[in-house]
Amino acid sequence: MPKVSVIVPTYNVSQYLDECMTSLINQTLEDMEFICVNDGSTDHSLEILQTYAAADQRVKIIDKPNGGYGKAMNVGLDNCTGEYIGILEPDDYVKLDMYEKLYDLAVKNNLDIIKADFYRFVHDEDGKLVKNYNCL
Repeated sequence: MPKVSVIVPTYNVSQYLDECMTSLINQTLEDMEFICVNDGSTDHSLEILQTYAAADQRVKIIDKPNGGYGKAMNVGLDNCTGEYIGILEPDDYVKLDMYEKLYDLAVKNNLDIIKADFYRFVHDEDGKLVKNYNCL
């Protein structure tokens, strides 16, 4: 059983997905699984996920017709096998040691729930893609 399962509900986020997935597969906590639920994306999101799955056995893809965020999350939850479950929106990314720190704190303090900051991609007033570091 992995220590942490992370659900990535995915729908038409190809412009953000590489950085999101890179932040997951390079986590310092290695005993993880990544449940990527492709919810009928019509862009290149599925192909990007397939590239990561081919390179890392922890990446599991569930490809389903579009049914909305709630259904995608439920499918992800049904497929998690980890001791803890995390959710990472595909237009966000996390520090490379985040899940290790969260897991250690949760175990040390016998916590059922723990929350952390995250980074989000945003566009400035000129439409330029920037990173927002103040998300919590």
